[in-house]
Amino acid sequence: MTTSELLSAIDGVGTDRRRGGFSRHAFDPAEMELREWFAEQAEARDLRVTTDRNANLWAWWGEPGDDAVVTGSHLDSVPGGGAFDGPLGVVSSLAAVDSLRASGFVPRRPLAVVVFAEEEGGRFGVPCLGSRLLAGTIDPDKARGLRDPDGVSFADAMRSAGMRADRVGRDEEALRRIGQFVELHVEQGRGLVDLERPVAVASSILAHGRWRFRFSGQGNHAGATLITDRRDPMLPASRLVLAARRAAAGVEGARATVGRLVPNPGGTNVIPSTVDLWLDARSPTDAATRSVVDELTERAREFAAEEGCEVVVTEESYGDTVHFQPALRDELSGLLEDAPLLPTGAGHDAGILAAEVPTAMLFVRNPTGVSHAPEEHAEFADCEAGAQALARVLEHLAR
Repeated sequence: MTTSELLSAIDGVGTDRRRGGFSRHAFDPAEMELREWFAEQAEARDLRVTTDRNANLWAWWGEPGDDAVVTGSHLDSVPGGGAFDGPLGVVSSLAAVDSLRASGFVPRRPLAVVVFAEEEGGRFGVPCLGSRLLAGTIDPDKARGLRDPDGVSFADAMRSAGMRADRVGRDEEALRRIGQFVELHVEQGRGLVDLERPVAVASSILAHGRWRFRFSGQGNHAGATLITDRRDPMLPASRLVLAARRAAAGVEGARATVGRLVPNPGGTNVIPSTVDLWLDARSPTDAATRSVVDELTERAREFAAEEGCEVVVTEESYGDTVHFQPALRDELSGLLEDAPLLPTGAGHDAGILAAEVPTAMLFVRNPTGVSHAPEEHAEFADCEAGAQALARVLEHLAR
């Protein structure tokens, strides 16, 4: 099957009629339906499907074994995300297997397709949670205690999906089985559009993380409380949103984004008692990213004090700058002669695994340059070019 046919098969799953696009989050009905769909597709190709202790799905061509060539991506999305972020990498992996099988290729090394759990962090707040658990870069107790907006813990969500939460954590056996990992992904930017190329090889990932700022004041009546008597946490929170733009503008290549702000209790005629604000900060270096966050932490404390409020800052996730293994990167670049090298500002499971095993990434052109939104897109011809490039890579590595 082609990538377009495979994407069309899941097009109705998780449609978000309020936001547009798709909302598919870890262990919710849409994501569970996609997990079942992937297992069915894998089994139809005689791939052996297993689920590891961290809820990641594996589909093996032949018997599972060490030093395997692994590819894949994720099936979950951000709230109201596009159709390609994550699923394109999964369906391209299946299409690459079809292409290799049709050519008569038989891998000499074990070969697997993996679907990582909760890559976007759309439900439990920590991105790349499945790969972080696998690599041991997040404490298992912290992961089990993560809660979604409805108060459901990651542990309870796993159990409701029929999985054990007591076994999550670093998985030495699974890591040992990954000889090399290659992830295909739709490009999240305009690099390939400007270079007029359909496929690229990734060079690096920006240092990035997420921080929660909780501003606490005094909840009260919107009509009965004089302005001079207020301790309104919405004011320092809103000032921080503006400060984030200014802080990032002062550091070359930096980005700072507030995409989520939650007042409690959230009534129209209520002064909030707390306001939670999440900051996403990224830049080409660890030092620059930390500099932006440090500046904003200082500003947040100043803004809170001026309103008679308090603020607590919590780092929820962080990843240093990732430079993909030069030997594997150059090997793929030489194999795919027309594929340029591109950095990315987006985080990926491949970036988490890069500290443990040789990893690489392929990007497929996105003509809109838009991602994490319904307008995200990739043309049919470019999707097929990406799947064929991935098939070439897998054939080369699995010989």
